[in-house]
Amino acid sequence: MTQTLTQTFTIQREVQLRFLLPTDIPEIKSLCSEWFPIEYPTTWYEDITSNPNYHSLAATYGSKIIGILVCEIQPFSKCNREDTDMLATKYLKTTQVAYILSLGVVKDFRRHGIASLLLDNLISYLTSGAHDSCKAVYLHVLTTNTTAIRFYERRKFVLHNYLPYYYSIHGTPQDGFSYVLYINGGQPPWTIIYPFLIKSISKHPGSIITSIDLLTDYTKYLGGVLSRFQPCLLPKRLFQSTYKLWRRIMYGAANTAHQVCYS
Repeated sequence: MTQTLTQTFTIQREVQLRFLLPTDIPEIKSLCSEWFPIEYPTTWYEDITSNPNYHSLAATYGSKIIGILVCEIQPFSKCNREDTDMLATKYLKTTQVAYILSLGVVKDFRRHGIASLLLDNLISYLTSGAHDSCKAVYLHVLTTNTTAIRFYERRKFVLHNYLPYYYSIHGTPQDGFSYVLYINGGQPPWTIIYPFLIKSISKHPGSIITSIDLLTDYTKYLGGVLSRFQPCLLPKRLFQSTYKLWRRIMYGAANTAHQVCYS
């Protein structure tokens, strides 16, 4: 254990973070093909290394890239349909959100805090004064990727949606989850699991103000829902809310000693 901690501290002292560059594309392609079951087009690599809407970081050890994080910062209005309900109704469509597209670490450097270092850097960047208009950081993950799910849940990301058949992996449909971290005072919409969200948010600084804001927003949201109530949608909403609640209960009871292999 002591030897592992010493090795981790040694590696972290020598790791440097920098932005991805167009000249990194061949190396990034090789790493992504090793890490992820999804094949990205060449245009994607060009965008993440040159488009200013992307916050793309590389963790380097010596001259070698050992980890990357790619995040797109965009207006809420540009989110895919399945993500348009992550924020409370009071937020404008111009509100900024950050979408984590990729986060990976070379196998030999996992369990040394590299993924955490990359994610912490992103969160620090997004919560600085210049970017306080960003209210949420979100991502999609395979339901079978328990390592990634544990990693994000340990960092206060909360389950938002279950996405059946969201991925196509080698021609086979796979289910996904969406996870959200609310930042800069960002708030989720009202749902049946509101009390559990309050419990989670209350662990963070400024929780009393946040809870009051959420309660006010919930009252407004409930009034809006009642005014446009559609009975046919009730089973779907009930299923989604029940599934989220079940996930929270099951994960809350899970063994907290489970380790994240790339953190």
